[in-house]
Amino acid sequence: MNLKVESISYEWEMRNFEFSSHFRLQNPQQPGSLIQYTRRGRENEEEEQPRAAVDDQREKPRCEWDFNLSAVISSSAAGCALGSDAIGVVEFDHSNTFFATGGIARKIRIYNAQKLLLPREKADGNAAFLDHAAACEYYMCTPAKLSSLKWKPGSGSGVIGSGDYDGVVMEYDLEKRVPVFERDEHGGRRVWSMDYSNWNPTLGGSGSDDGTMQIWDTRCDVGKTMASVKPDRYGCSPVCSVEFNPFGGHLVAVGCADRKIYGYDARRMVDPVFILDGHRKAVTYTRFLDQQRIVSSSIDGCLKMWDAENQHLIRTYEGHVNSRRFVGLSVWRTAGLFSCGSENNHVYVYDMRWGEPIWVGEFEQAATAAQPLCEPGFVSGVCWRETGGERCTLVAGGSDGVLRVFEGERRPCS
Repeated sequence: MNLKVESISYEWEMRNFEFSSHFRLQNPQQPGSLIQYTRRGRENEEEEQPRAAVDDQREKPRCEWDFNLSAVISSSAAGCALGSDAIGVVEFDHSNTFFATGGIARKIRIYNAQKLLLPREKADGNAAFLDHAAACEYYMCTPAKLSSLKWKPGSGSGVIGSGDYDGVVMEYDLEKRVPVFERDEHGGRRVWSMDYSNWNPTLGGSGSDDGTMQIWDTRCDVGKTMASVKPDRYGCSPVCSVEFNPFGGHLVAVGCADRKIYGYDARRMVDPVFILDGHRKAVTYTRFLDQQRIVSSSIDGCLKMWDAENQHLIRTYEGHVNSRRFVGLSVWRTAGLFSCGSENNHVYVYDMRWGEPIWVGEFEQAATAAQPLCEPGFVSGVCWRETGGERCTLVAGGSDGVLRVFEGERRPCS
């Protein structure tokens, strides 16, 4: 996704390149790493917590995890047009059994995560290379390109919602594989994000290029919106991210192209209950880490962790490259890890305790005579599988249409 904030013109420029089986992992703490990290000065930024600064001085970032590539899933269609299968979103269901992907291909693909993970006794460092058609359980065609997917709470992984490029929010019955709900209240302007309330799953929210965040009820007739707000009341900046508090309650976090994060009480959508201001460019993602803390991503190349209750910045995370596209953001709450993609075609993992990445995975691409490599790809979607604290799964999707599944295991204490 390519964001041009100055003109409020948004375009997702994803291009599909020939996939290369060459894969290299890099740990920024290892000598000889090809990637160098420098902390850039941040002008006019809020003062971070003094304790966080002291912690950074006392302890340097370290990786307590071993990550290994388990599976690579790509398309076997040799004649596939450039960018035609770019992945824009990856989303695990609430049982952590299945995950779904969506993007340019106008398909929702459903995968069984366990089938893509190598048994421990067979995990010899060699990944399985699979085709999308063989790896996914099934897929459904959609009428438009997809920018957002969310599993509906309480549906037993039987219903999934989507937001698309035509400004439409839809629900799909996965058992019958048919659409069961549709609303088009954003005037045909692209829906960047949608989510469901966890305290009342019939309520949902969507954010769009039209500058509004709308709350709707799937039981109501099309055209009836429960509430509609414009976070940027003066400039009508696009709403890029909407997330309800997954721990319950009525709070919904909204990321906006005006560089701010807004918090609203879904029961009274008049004025925000908080505004977090610290990013230098459009806020593309917001994720709740717990009841009080929120993690945000922006095309200023930073992640930030906020204390929403006290409305101050806790820590800034830098290292990945993000200046114009949506590259994904996911938090693994149990272990306090964040993951995001990057415009240099890497996937990054941050530990909430340190402002620099603890692990980086690089994906190299190969050029062919049929498809010369004219522009590097980028990692465009990531999602953690929420499991116990000792093992984890991270799925990353790219602008080349390729999925990578990583397994992580905590290193023994020395």
